[in-house]
Amino acid sequence: MRTWRLVLLSVLFFASCSDGVDVRILNPTVDLKSDPIGVTSANPSFSWQLSSELKDVSQTYYRIIVASSEKALKKNEGDLWDSGEVESGQSTLIRYDGKPLGSRDRAYWKVKVKTNRGETAWSRPGVFEIALLDGSDWTASWIGHHPFQNDEINYLERYPWISYERIEERHTTVPARYLRKEFSTGGRKVRKARLYICGLGLYEAYINGVKVDDENCILKPTTAEYDRTVPYNTFDVTSLIKKHNTVGVILGNGRYVSVRSRILKHYDLPKLILQLEIEYSDGSRDTVVSDTSWKITNDGPIRSNNDWDGEYYDARLEMPGWDLNGFDDGRWLRAELVDAPKGELRPQLNPDIRIQDVVKPVELFEFPGDTVILDIGQNMVGWLQLKGRARAGDTVHVRYAESLDAAGRLYTANFHTAKAASWYVAKDDEPFTWHPQFIFQGFRFVEVTGLKDKPSLEDFEGQVSYDEMKNTGTFECSDELLNQIHKNAFWGIRGNYRGIPTDCPQRDERMGWTGDRTVGVLGESYMFGNHDLYAKWLGDIEDTQKESGAISEIAPAYVDLYTDDNAWCGAYLTVADMLYTQYGDSKPIELHYDSMKRWMDYMKEKFLVDGVMTNPCIGDWCVPPETRDITFSQDPSRTTPCVAITTPFYYYLTTLMRKFARVLGKEEDALAFDVEARMVKDSYNRKYLNGKGYYSTNSVTANLLPLRFGMVPDEYRDAVVRSTVDRVVNDFDSHVCCGVVGNGQMMRALTDNGHGDLAYTIASNKTYPGWGYMIGNGATTIWELWNGDTAGALMNSQNHVMLLGDLIIWMYRYIGGIGNAEGSVGYERVRLKPYLVKGLDYARVSYDSVRGTIVSSWKKEDGKFLWDIVIPANSTAEVFIPSVSLDGDEVKDLEGLGGKLLREDSGYTVFGFPSGSYSLSVNYGE
Repeated sequence: MRTWRLVLLSVLFFASCSDGVDVRILNPTVDLKSDPIGVTSANPSFSWQLSSELKDVSQTYYRIIVASSEKALKKNEGDLWDSGEVESGQSTLIRYDGKPLGSRDRAYWKVKVKTNRGETAWSRPGVFEIALLDGSDWTASWIGHHPFQNDEINYLERYPWISYERIEERHTTVPARYLRKEFSTGGRKVRKARLYICGLGLYEAYINGVKVDDENCILKPTTAEYDRTVPYNTFDVTSLIKKHNTVGVILGNGRYVSVRSRILKHYDLPKLILQLEIEYSDGSRDTVVSDTSWKITNDGPIRSNNDWDGEYYDARLEMPGWDLNGFDDGRWLRAELVDAPKGELRPQLNPDIRIQDVVKPVELFEFPGDTVILDIGQNMVGWLQLKGRARAGDTVHVRYAESLDAAGRLYTANFHTAKAASWYVAKDDEPFTWHPQFIFQGFRFVEVTGLKDKPSLEDFEGQVSYDEMKNTGTFECSDELLNQIHKNAFWGIRGNYRGIPTDCPQRDERMGWTGDRTVGVLGESYMFGNHDLYAKWLGDIEDTQKESGAISEIAPAYVDLYTDDNAWCGAYLTVADMLYTQYGDSKPIELHYDSMKRWMDYMKEKFLVDGVMTNPCIGDWCVPPETRDITFSQDPSRTTPCVAITTPFYYYLTTLMRKFARVLGKEEDALAFDVEARMVKDSYNRKYLNGKGYYSTNSVTANLLPLRFGMVPDEYRDAVVRSTVDRVVNDFDSHVCCGVVGNGQMMRALTDNGHGDLAYTIASNKTYPGWGYMIGNGATTIWELWNGDTAGALMNSQNHVMLLGDLIIWMYRYIGGIGNAEGSVGYERVRLKPYLVKGLDYARVSYDSVRGTIVSSWKKEDGKFLWDIVIPANSTAEVFIPSVSLDGDEVKDLEGLGGKLLREDSGYTVFGFPSGSYSLSVNYGE
């Protein structure tokens, strides 16, 4: 049974060093809560950032105190843990090492650090509270309403008002459940109240008519493989408890109720477990739990809801006051005890989905009758909120689409069976404001039919939702097309964060395909603080693992798909590597290492023959077809055989396992993986490296993978690079020519091997195929197909981030030059190394790392290279100046700023710099 990763805690304070320098400690990007409750581990980790206007600030010691009370903390009494003065520069992921903590424990903490600039004061106090960590902590029962499970005929005769519901192969219809419970505190003063709740598939909870979280927090809990893991949420509801109280919960379907039983896993009908624990000032306690004393109905206004088809809301069935004291629930049923889900009930790891942006439509098109079509102006994910009036009993029909057809009507053929709609039945002629509650849609255009009055643009807004996280990256350069591509990527990536990283948000799919993120996860981590989402997703991937060791290409495995394609399932390892590299977090590796090793052993035993892999593969998916009217290329020269994908990937994943083993101190494993990697590399080169300097069929992808993964013998590297460049330039006119697999390595492989200008040409092309072609044809996100404007509807999402490949990595790490120095993780040591490609005059790039904001802003001007850089406090940097012919004065100037000359390195002069902000200037000529 796997356990859960450490939870990161953080603090924010201003403190003065002994010499009057301000040092600021901030929340890291990987944790949104400064005082979290519902902490998912009894051994949390602590993180902070230093900030100073001074240069050369580094931490030398820290001291953490954790106390059981505020009073003890004020006295500097660490009755739970006092780390003492620890000589260390570590400021992230310091693990709690005190007295054992357990469920519900509340702890107070603070930190003090010494730097080479002096000692800080104590931080402001922080507090955290442990969730319910053991099944025995729960006294509540799972409750719900399962119509017809015993006697359908008698049930209908007894309760004729209960609506019929269906789990169907094509379109599932299951109404929302409404549950309520009244209770009294007897007038005692409430000191603390905590609500622990899981409603499957989705829920909203209210106490005395007030939502237990804020209005923008939606679609709870997170998605999961419910036969293995059942996530619950924790809320502080102290302020909501009064003398007389009502708890109300609405249950939606989510992925717990199958959208299509023909193809998707169906777990069960909606159900609830809820435990409200109240502590009073006099020391007494009450616990309100879900049980058969609750009342339930499915005859409320939400008549159906599912991801693919939408939500049907009948306002005539609204029940005013249903979540308040004194409501007449005489026609409601007693809640039934139902079977618990098969999975283990665990505190949710990742933040919930939230409405985080609002987009107003830019144009409204009128059609005969009462139909209008709105252009939101941006392909987005969320829902439409509308204001208006309709005649009593009339239905307002809302339909979503990504594009319009030639007649100016919605084009929805690419949604396949997904209805992607909502329905609102008016109860009277009065104005209303409404949006769905338990769905999301991907769309740019919306058709609205049935409003009584002529609407205006001000009556509508697109409410954008995705997983709560910080935006951590900015990118701007002199090429407006690249800037727009970055913007499209931003909209596409965040829209596909739905508790899992999905492939698309609009058609009848919306799955966590691993192959879409095998490489893309690294680029995404520059733009978003996505640590918690991806740490959680690793658990989803492990939850798909079979006894044999196989893992699914989709996580959670709502579809039974086990094709053993390691270029896709390899995301299991590459995501863990991203979390370690970008955030310095080795815990995901520690948690999943045994499972990863079991999968690698499975792949080896089943498919490794004479040093090469024989497993099937999805292939280099979505290679640009040679003509724009077909979906898949028919040109054999563009095809890469499976062996030329799966064997290089097996080698690469083996090197990652070697790395992970060393991180965990498993030297015997590391040696075994090293031997394995060498054997595979030698075998593959012996069998598939052509003496003329190319691999396999000489497809671009077949050459890119060995180049990027370090498999090419030194004496053949130049030849393989020439073969690759020759094909890209001469056979594909310097355009994109790979599918998902090759495209994930293309920009970096070309740039690393001296062809950054060619990489820039590919990125900035406006003609087919390329990202610029998409934008030139109206894309505001990233298409699934390079020819998404002309291909058929079979597979043609207009919001599908997999085709980004390594482009975003290239923007941040290569154009901006921001990365970890060799051997560093979590940006303890930064590498600043921009690649100055011809045609780009400037770039302004920033990244909010776990140690602070890193900035690289350069421009070429009047024969000079001007570069403003920011290195966060408690970090140092290797700064690569793009010149090997610096004169003596330039070296002195750089040393005068604090730099130390280190070496020359392939066209760069490398200096070491301490933390701080610097403006550098050297002569430069292209």
